[in-house]
Amino acid sequence: MHYDVIVIGMGLSGLMAARTAAEIGKKVLIIGKGAGSLCLFSNTIDVLAVLPKGIRFNDSLPQWAKDRPEHPYSKLGWEKIHRALSSFISLFPPPYSFQTTGIENGSILTGAGTFRPTYLIPMTMVAGTSLKEGDGLIIGFKGFKDFYAPYVASHLKCRGITLSLREAILQEITATALSRLFEKESFRETIGKEIKRHLNGETRVGLPAVLGIKDASRVKKGLEEIIGAEVFEIPTLPPSIPGMRILYRFKEWLIQRGVTFLLGHPVSKANLKGKSCEGVVVSHPPITNSYTADRYILCTGRFIGGGLAADKEKVFEPILNLPVFHPKLREDWFKNSFFNRHPIHEAGILTDPSFLPIDENGNLLLENVWVAGSILAHHHCFEEKSREGIEIATGYWAAKNAFQI
Repeated sequence: MHYDVIVIGMGLSGLMAARTAAEIGKKVLIIGKGAGSLCLFSNTIDVLAVLPKGIRFNDSLPQWAKDRPEHPYSKLGWEKIHRALSSFISLFPPPYSFQTTGIENGSILTGAGTFRPTYLIPMTMVAGTSLKEGDGLIIGFKGFKDFYAPYVASHLKCRGITLSLREAILQEITATALSRLFEKESFRETIGKEIKRHLNGETRVGLPAVLGIKDASRVKKGLEEIIGAEVFEIPTLPPSIPGMRILYRFKEWLIQRGVTFLLGHPVSKANLKGKSCEGVVVSHPPITNSYTADRYILCTGRFIGGGLAADKEKVFEPILNLPVFHPKLREDWFKNSFFNRHPIHEAGILTDPSFLPIDENGNLLLENVWVAGSILAHHHCFEEKSREGIEIATGYWAAKNAFQI
């Protein structure tokens, strides 16, 4: 029951922290009440998509962070961020790898038929980044309401068609169900032949990002052999099948390295003594278990992941009772317009440069607890389009700092 480090949270920051610790041979326990937000949002890896395409991170990010001295990136700098991203990339060797245009943002096709900037793109989506007018056939499926092929195609000035599925005759079909169908060779052969029948000179075929969970590269290759055209995926609404692939790859690697997973029940409380955490308690009635470690890394996210909670007066962190930076008056949490930048979305835990928690006066609160991911204060990751970058970089360096390497 005693570990070198306990990681609390199953999001991307928690997985990166666990991997970094396991990579140096530490005994790791990762605790999560669910699968984290990877399965909701992550199709690509955003680092800082507010920077225009063609602007190099090593040139522009230092100044961007300097102008925002309390942002998590300001504690790292581009070189450390890049090192963490390289560690992430190394977990995904070919054929299912992540690609980048260098040290700047590229563009990814969206389910709205537009392009948006991002940093790392899974290989199943790369062919869609350079799609030319009239060169793509966009495929949708009847009963799958999270992707409308004719709408996407109209923005791209390509053709879009919706195919019927026998499996969707009596019910709507979900992204997860479609991904499982694509993993079946018989289904791929049937749907591949049907797509080929509709080709009219197009050399690329775009489908919603549902080409299997565990071996998307094999599914892609198999379809291409049947269709005779290059296949690419287009991100859809949640749940994110590409996000599930990231989660499964991390779990596979971590289990092989002896990392212990405790899933299904959250940490209910922590045992604190002075400036030290001496253990955490996981309760799944009627059983309650305690787990201890030399170090702890808190990666529970903000409100969606339950890392932060709120009542009528304040925002609070429920496990370690760490103070949360946020506007003191509730009427200041939100601006008058829905489209304004709401201060509550920058709420979070304050840390020193090593990601140890501090109060508003800079006083150290806990000496053996590090904080990483979106629970950190002073960032607006969805507006900045920096969520995955923050989670990867801070998760990686929180673990590095915990073991002083």
